[in-house]
Amino acid sequence: MNYIESLRAKSKEHNSIVCMGMDPVLEKIPLKGAPHEVILKFYMDILAEMEKTGIKPAIVKPNIAFYEQYGVECLVTLKKLMKAYQEAGIPVILDAKRGDIGKTSKAYAKALFEYYEADSITIAPYMGFDSVGPFIDHCENSKGVYVLVRTSNKGAVDLQNLEVDGIPMYMKTAEKLLEWAKPGTGAVIGATYPEELKEISKYFVKSGKEIPMLIPGVGAQGGSAAEVVKMLKESGNELSIHRINSSSGINFAYIKKGTDHYAKAAVEALKELNEEIGEIFFR
Repeated sequence: MNYIESLRAKSKEHNSIVCMGMDPVLEKIPLKGAPHEVILKFYMDILAEMEKTGIKPAIVKPNIAFYEQYGVECLVTLKKLMKAYQEAGIPVILDAKRGDIGKTSKAYAKALFEYYEADSITIAPYMGFDSVGPFIDHCENSKGVYVLVRTSNKGAVDLQNLEVDGIPMYMKTAEKLLEWAKPGTGAVIGATYPEELKEISKYFVKSGKEIPMLIPGVGAQGGSAAEVVKMLKESGNELSIHRINSSSGINFAYIKKGTDHYAKAAVEALKELNEEIGEIFFR
């Protein structure tokens, strides 16, 4: 089973296309102790609640920087969490956004896919094919690689909207991605730019290649899951191979819900997002 086939299978198994970000912020975690102990307990409690209720995301996405900032012990915690979620049948995107000269990219890819054993990763394409190639080669081993194309942050316009021969840079990047793609090569497209999401989605569909999209920016960044699903439908794209990401909206849902039961609140927020997407898709 290649990466795209596994995306379809997990979407059906969990009745979800939600990607749950796993980005720890110690100030928002209502536990005391050493950072690596607090983070491990927080996400293991959420996983236990998922197992108890049978409500799971289609994939999870820890951003490596949120673990690096707290030191080496938290990187060990990251690896433990990835293994635990994978053993529970939930694949992992390791959000690292790596990219460098070829031999350095090869070393990054080895670390992310072989040491951390990620199912998929995110990468930056700015340095071109010799930077991207060592990551995409792993698609032959049923791994996934999501290339940054149109990101969800406000500053994305500074470079990604610059025009080359009258074509915005994000579309030029999408064009290059199609040239480079092997089955399992995907794109990061922000939910905060829905019309551009639709434009890129249409472009991928027209190409005849299946390009799974990781779509961040829902919730705290202002993106709408409803709008994302609408744009995917209008562009004629298959929903099951794409993943809509929510991080703090799920992780720290207990704050908005006014409860101390952080694990239960997180899974309730996941259930609500699953249902919102399902209702819109089948409408």
